[in-house]
Amino acid sequence: MTSSPNAPDAPGTVPLGTVQLGTVRLGTSALTPEQVVSVARDGAPVELSNEALAAIEESRAVIEALVDDETPHYGVSTGFGALATKHIPVEMRSQLQRSLIRSHAASSGAEVDREVIRGLMLGRLATLAKGRTGVRTDVARAYADLLNAGITPVVGEYGSLGCSGDLAPLSHCALALMGEGEVRDHAGVRMPAEQALAEAGLKPIELKEKEGLALINGTDGMLGMLLLALHDLRRLLSTADLAAAMSVEGLLGTDSVFAADLHELRPHPGQIDAAANLRTLLAGSPLIAQHRAESSFTRVQDAYSLRCAPQVHGAARATVAHAESVAGYELASAIDNPVVTTDGRVKSNGNFHGAPIGYALDFLAIAVADLASMSERRTDRFLDKARNHGLNAFLADDPGVDSGHMIAQYTQAGIVSELKRLAVPASVDSIPSSAMQEDHVSMGWAAGLKLRRAIDGLARVLAVEILTAARAMDFRDGGLETAQTAAATTAVRAAVRAHVPGPGADRYLAPEIEAVLELVMSGALLDVAETALAEPLR
Repeated sequence: MTSSPNAPDAPGTVPLGTVQLGTVRLGTSALTPEQVVSVARDGAPVELSNEALAAIEESRAVIEALVDDETPHYGVSTGFGALATKHIPVEMRSQLQRSLIRSHAASSGAEVDREVIRGLMLGRLATLAKGRTGVRTDVARAYADLLNAGITPVVGEYGSLGCSGDLAPLSHCALALMGEGEVRDHAGVRMPAEQALAEAGLKPIELKEKEGLALINGTDGMLGMLLLALHDLRRLLSTADLAAAMSVEGLLGTDSVFAADLHELRPHPGQIDAAANLRTLLAGSPLIAQHRAESSFTRVQDAYSLRCAPQVHGAARATVAHAESVAGYELASAIDNPVVTTDGRVKSNGNFHGAPIGYALDFLAIAVADLASMSERRTDRFLDKARNHGLNAFLADDPGVDSGHMIAQYTQAGIVSELKRLAVPASVDSIPSSAMQEDHVSMGWAAGLKLRRAIDGLARVLAVEILTAARAMDFRDGGLETAQTAAATTAVRAAVRAHVPGPGADRYLAPEIEAVLELVMSGALLDVAETALAEPLR
């Protein structure tokens, strides 16, 4: 199971390097999203290609040619930000880089998850490998060594405004290269960076002209969070389809509204995929067929939370597709300021502004909140005797004596309420900084952190819906031995029952929610459904 997106990585629980993964080779071309996740989350090793090393050397030669130039060059012979007008003599330039990193390593607050920092580090290394930043090959190699040793700088959640790069988080990483600050080693033990480097057989780096600036002037943190979020959302979108199918079945709904010809009338690709998943998951359901055939059936239309699931789930898929296109452009980017151009100039620019990523992160938070909101509404229908079509109130074994899933829905409601707050965009806010030199910022880092919390909430809401739907199914048909549900949903119910007992008197419910959450987050429920279907969901 991957860790919950907003839960701190427990020190020592999954030592980096214990998972045998293919080496990610960095060159001048873009990394894939899968490579970023494998390094950030699973600890895959990295290496710099000969192509990357040659490109790095070429851009470094450009910087070194400017060292004695009397013309000011930002980051080489000047101060930073609002202090860019200050000329720095040659003998003070190493101190300039050290001072930059020390002063900018100013984060505060709760420690950021290890996978986020590793994703940030990989993103910065990937930019160094493209040969547009002017660092020495020794610096790039040292950064790769830090990742491969599983040394992860300790970074607080506050400090990046998402413009001029994720300055504070990246500065903590550069500080570790210098042998300063605090880090966690490969086993998650917190210690001084100097000690961790020594134990890993690594030496601190002394930064030279422009190198400090090159290590901190990127949108790597927010991009890493976007890629991790997209990886999780692909799984959760299919899981949302699965949860909706179980609810349609458990609430004696109709699958006729998921017919392909109806969705071809509004041909959004995501909607078509979601409807196809629902048709596939419900195919051959005796429960739906039996209910449709009964003479007492009078409902022509189901409630929106059932009937309109493809439309909402499809819109979320479209949002993910847009965010994936943004991530693709960013992975192909080499972000620094100033940047060494392909024709050998050193030019200031604004490519470090995080607006494209910040917007995408905020857009995803809206979709996540709406997916969870619809899931909670389906769950609530199961618990209301006036709307659940013959089930016990709150799915209680003995209503009144037992409360069933009453408070599980409260948990969902509390999460959904928070997700609505988290859907308020961070990227519309801006606080000027650096004496008004940096007078408009993206807040993309904050957008990434809140999206991670939102995704964790969505997974929990879906887990409660699946747990509740499985219980309702058991009430409908008496349990797995006499199952009247579709093959895929029956297999998923069996997977849930392997960890959570069926209906009975009230039990301690929190561990049961956590057990299903683990099945959701690991993708185990999707694997079970797809095995039963003998085909992947869309």
